[in-house]
Amino acid sequence: MRLLLLLFLFLTLGVASCAQQSIPEVLKQLNDGTVDYISVENLHEMEAPLLLDTREKEEFEVSHLKSSIWVGYTEFDLNKVLQELSNKEKPIVVYCSIGVRSEDIGEQLKNAGYTNVLNLYGGIFEWKNKGYPVYDENEHKTEKVHPYSRYWGRFLTNAEKVYGKQ
Repeated sequence: MRLLLLLFLFLTLGVASCAQQSIPEVLKQLNDGTVDYISVENLHEMEAPLLLDTREKEEFEVSHLKSSIWVGYTEFDLNKVLQELSNKEKPIVVYCSIGVRSEDIGEQLKNAGYTNVLNLYGGIFEWKNKGYPVYDENEHKTEKVHPYSRYWGRFLTNAEKVYGKQ
């Protein structure tokens, strides 16, 4: 449903008016604040949270945060997470490109009883824009990030943008 909302907003607002927006403006417009945020700086200092990447598999394979687990967005399976993560108090940080899709997944986790779920503010884009490392599917550092689309890619300013797996 969030994907349809994103598409609707993109089409109704038009590219010209959206071009003025920043990550904070988009998050304020599209997110409900149902999952508390964590800044990239605080995540960098955090000790051993479980990182869940809520982007599409192709995006994850290009790059992701170190030691993160891909759970997907359209393919997200709450039952699988419930089976694999029985400790509902463990710190979990969900992320996507900027923090919209991850809020949806974070809500599902909270509704399933997970008590320590945070959404990475600005997502992998903000992480990389601030100079933190990302890793490819072989866990090697990379400068590449899949920006999901050219529209969303404009928020990624400190990476090589890769549209599709290479």
